[in-house]
Amino acid sequence: MQRKVATVSSLFGIGVVVTVVAILGPARAAASNGDLRVDLRSFRVVERDSGSINYYTLVSQSPLPYIHAAYKPPLETMVLGYAIPEGQRESVAHVRWKWRALTLPEGGDECSRDRRDSAAVVYVTWKRALRWYSVKYVWSAVGPKGAICDRKRNPFVAQDTVIVETASTTSEWRSVDIVPDVEFRNHFEDGDANASVPDLVGVGIMSDGDQTRSVSEADYADFVIVPK
Repeated sequence: MQRKVATVSSLFGIGVVVTVVAILGPARAAASNGDLRVDLRSFRVVERDSGSINYYTLVSQSPLPYIHAAYKPPLETMVLGYAIPEGQRESVAHVRWKWRALTLPEGGDECSRDRRDSAAVVYVTWKRALRWYSVKYVWSAVGPKGAICDRKRNPFVAQDTVIVETASTTSEWRSVDIVPDVEFRNHFEDGDANASVPDLVGVGIMSDGDQTRSVSEADYADFVIVPK
């Protein structure tokens, strides 16, 4: 039986800007301007939400190292996660990354109950007490760009899916820049600008095609945590 990732609560112990486009340093080393550039080697398999076969590869090419994801059926879905260092979780102004979709899962539609496959996914995750909050940013095959769907709400998990890109592949890198405080308030506090925001604990990545039983392929690079 193949598994489908619902949340990324086990990854860690609305304002989306997309543009068409480095070198990564150590996981905890800041750039000269204070930004934290994530070492892609710091991403780890999230075992509870993953199958046994790792279909991600680190490509250490210059000037832009990247993680290549190549899902092929009938593999089980695999998720990789990166935990933000604890001392930097309370004060994050931006999260940035680059990605590109190379093969779209056939008919993958995150807003459809039985076809929730994505060429590329980036999870951004917060935690308050026992509850985990995630926004799942996706590169979709057919879902409408800008759609927000697959909302999950229970005492322990809150998650929304946002379709950032759709219906095309590209060899060019595209950049995403989010403001975590704005995203959290828009998705989980009804846009209340004064609502408190819990710690931002990490990010995750996933490419999958298990529901559509099709190939799904993408690249991920240049994750940057920008402090306030």
